Amino acid sequence: MAWYHLLVRRYWRLRKPLTLGVRIIVTDEDKGVLLVRHTYVKGWYLPGGGVERGESFADAARRELWEECGAEAESLSLCHLYYSEREGKRDYIALFHAGQYRLHERDGSDPEVAEMRFFSWDELPEELTPATSRRLREFCRRQFTTDRW
Repeated sequence: MAWYHLLVRRYWRLRKPLTLGVRIIVTDEDKGVLLVRHTYVKGWYLPGGGVERGESFADAARRELWEECGAEAESLSLCHLYYSEREGKRDYIALFHAGQYRLHERDGSDPEVAEMRFFSWDELPEELTPATSRRLREFCRRQFTTDRW
């Protein structure tokens, strides 16, 4: 799976496609914030992924949250919109917050997610990706000061 991810990144660098993505901050008063670790890259991330053809940003956020975490967002609010060229593509990312959700038993069929876990706000993992760390700091301050991912 890692070789495929590298191949796709090289393609993006050559073609510079326009992509749409979502990330979701799932919070729980008792448990903290939900993060995922993927099978093909290192670090802990916010759940999320790409927006499919004909899908709204909010629908994509709900689908990705279900696919990656087995969670149903009962409430979803848009936090901020970002732009990124980090992976060689022109990527627009919508950041959502899900403060109410229903967690269902995962069947383990998603080959992309190695692990998902809630972390308390004062014990976030060291392997948190830089972008995820920035988004969580902005969310806690309720100040989204940049439009760049």
